[in-house]
Amino acid sequence: MSTLTAPAISTGRLDLLPLRVEHAEEMAAVLSDPALHTFIGGAPDTPRALRSRYERMTAGSPDPAVSWLNWVIRLRDESCLTGTVQATVAPSGHDAVAEIAWVVGTPWQGRGIAGEAARALVDWLDEQRVWTVVAHIHPDHRASAAVATAAGLAPTDAWQEGERRWCRSVRR
Repeated sequence: MSTLTAPAISTGRLDLLPLRVEHAEEMAAVLSDPALHTFIGGAPDTPRALRSRYERMTAGSPDPAVSWLNWVIRLRDESCLTGTVQATVAPSGHDAVAEIAWVVGTPWQGRGIAGEAARALVDWLDEQRVWTVVAHIHPDHRASAAVATAAGLAPTDAWQEGERRWCRSVRR
């Protein structure tokens, strides 16, 4: 599989826009609630720290076989960024595996934004012939479990660093 790049993806309400360093200022505000870090650890980044992280992310993986794909989520009706989705796609045997993640800022939670964005991401990965999609979710994070379910992933018996592995595999 060749290296993938993140295109713009649209859904009924959302635009998933390829991450740019310039998104750091607005995203620092979106991700500023310390409660977002309850299950993932850490603390909110300053705009400067987020800009530095986005510079590394947009530079791409140091491994040419691995694609780092990152999007910001734009809610069209409100013309604002609300969160992010991401996928790391790596070769695995004869196929590729994508590990996905998402986060939506506190003011926009509970509106189905993360589920809609994650479904769009998984659908796009299907189009790229990425048949296995994985996410790691804290066992107490019911909202993320609902997002994973909406995206077609199911919990497995595997655990990594205290999080349950969720998986969707399609063989075509």
